[in-house]
Amino acid sequence: MTIETIRGVVADLRRRYGDLPPEKMCDELGILLQRTSMGRMSNACKGFFILKARIRLIVLNSDLSRSTQRVVLYHELGHAVLHSEAVSACQFHDFDLFDETDTYEYEANIFAAEYALPDEAVLEQLNEDTSFFGAASRLRVPPELLDFKFRILKRQGYALIPPLNARSNFMKDIDRANRF
Repeated sequence: MTIETIRGVVADLRRRYGDLPPEKMCDELGILLQRTSMGRMSNACKGFFILKARIRLIVLNSDLSRSTQRVVLYHELGHAVLHSEAVSACQFHDFDLFDETDTYEYEANIFAAEYALPDEAVLEQLNEDTSFFGAASRLRVPPELLDFKFRILKRQGYALIPPLNARSNFMKDIDRANRF
């Protein structure tokens, strides 16, 4: 799936439902959302998406900070919207989000960046001469998610040079660092 295709899916959702928070988007799409304790260890599951008997369910680790849960929810919503047909072959259990080595994970990351970070909000921060890391902090997202958004904006023709390449395993320590 291309970045342009994923952008189109997000644009369609926004046209249909407006700029709903991800929890409300789950409600609108008939996706059940459950929070449950899964631990705070670096190797703890952050969240997952499953489809069973036509019931779509996203489960988030309630031991994570609210801001981390929000980022994980954007990612899992990406799986629910983009990959429901693939779930019969594999379930998405995210121990390390922002993985670029797996196509489904990469696509869910692009979806999360596009849904969580409207172009205008990112460009407004950058036009205020905010540093990359300052922009991520003000947008309340990890820098790695903003890095994915930069890739999307570059595909749209913006001349941006991201200061980092998102590590595939940065989510392992994200809640302990609580950088955003």
